[in-house]
Amino acid sequence: MTTVADALEPDEDRAGSLTEMLTVPPPRRLIVSVYGLYARERGGALSVASLVRLLGDLGVDGQAVRSAVSRLKRRGLLEPEKVGGSAGYRLSAAASDVLAEGDERIFTRRRAGAGEGWLLVAFSVPESARDQRHQLRSLLIRLGLGTVAPGLWVAPAHLEAEISHALERAELRGYTELFRSRHVAGRPLPETVASWWDLDALDAQYTAFLDRQEPVRRAWQETDGTPALAFADFVTLVTVWRRLPYLDPGLPLDALPEDWVGSRAEELFGELRARLAGPAREHVTHVLGA
Repeated sequence: MTTVADALEPDEDRAGSLTEMLTVPPPRRLIVSVYGLYARERGGALSVASLVRLLGDLGVDGQAVRSAVSRLKRRGLLEPEKVGGSAGYRLSAAASDVLAEGDERIFTRRRAGAGEGWLLVAFSVPESARDQRHQLRSLLIRLGLGTVAPGLWVAPAHLEAEISHALERAELRGYTELFRSRHVAGRPLPETVASWWDLDALDAQYTAFLDRQEPVRRAWQETDGTPALAFADFVTLVTVWRRLPYLDPGLPLDALPEDWVGSRAEELFGELRARLAGPAREHVTHVLGA
């Protein structure tokens, strides 16, 4: 069983490839970003013609847009709807819910502070519910939990409400028990966290993000681009960034290596967002005529 959340960020995309971080993301991911950034404030729907024009500014041809939209429709993210008398698509209610939750992770996320503690998620799924076991593991991975032991996962404690809601929405809450905990003894906390999360892989993802986006920052520092260019750079920025707050679910800095590269990546994302979001919205308003 594939949930809407899994369709938004399937396993193979979550694992990610450094190649994709340094190249143009696939059309499906760009379309999800465009809907998340601009469609919801306009009632959730966009015409196919407007979507083709906007994605054209990102270098995606019309046939690729229509093919990606068809896949998103099959996965339950988009639903057909007329827009101004033209063919269009609306975000499904479930997709809107997932994107709204993602806003907090992507745009307003915070890092756990020292001493805030951890959320432990223990689960037990009978063999007769094998599909639910796979779905549960996929969900916990998507939410960025680390692995303590088989059947025992961990996250910063401030994510309790988000994780609990996600489990309930997926109808998996009955297989889990949630606990608050503190690390009181054992190895130093950085060593322990490094055994729960693959910090080397996270470092590589953040570094790839910086490698891609630093030239964008330099280009905008040297000259003012057009609103269309701001739109292309901003949508790409959000698309390549949005997986990172899930791979790194706000881990506390005192549990991470010194000079954590993720901090520099967060600063760069914030700087580029502040520079590009306004002119990008101007371009979308011009294209959509409202």
